[in-house]
Amino acid sequence: MKNDSRLSGVLHVLLHMAELDGAVTSEILAKAMTTNPVVIRRIMAGLRDQGYVRSEKGHGGGWTLACDLSKVTLRDIYSALGSPALLALGNRTESPGCLVEQAVNAALNQAFDDAEALLLQRLGEVTLAMLSADFHDRLMARGGSHDLETVHAS
Repeated sequence: MKNDSRLSGVLHVLLHMAELDGAVTSEILAKAMTTNPVVIRRIMAGLRDQGYVRSEKGHGGGWTLACDLSKVTLRDIYSALGSPALLALGNRTESPGCLVEQAVNAALNQAFDDAEALLLQRLGEVTLAMLSADFHDRLMARGGSHDLETVHAS
């Protein structure tokens, strides 16, 4: 099963957007996520519906942040993406007739539920502002400047 990297990608572009004064186009964000602008528009539309970003059409248009980074958690963004599956592991059969497989499923289901609850809790503890602060610490340590178009130039 392929990993679903939308959460990581969206967090990536949201942090870039936080560094910009104006709107950024889907084309530029697509370069940062190494994807197609249509994919960006689809993902960002879900975030717009939740009030995290806004979009403007036409010349000078694009996507801008519409939220307070200190009030938005990773879990909020995860939910805005439709709460994709957190774990790639699963049971071989969901409703087995075999008692051995029922025992295996019971043990695995408990472990999966516990892991998911812990991960969701942790995602709820980290804000976009915390990620931004970590980025700024790394940027200062490197002594560089931030420019979305040159950082992700092909």
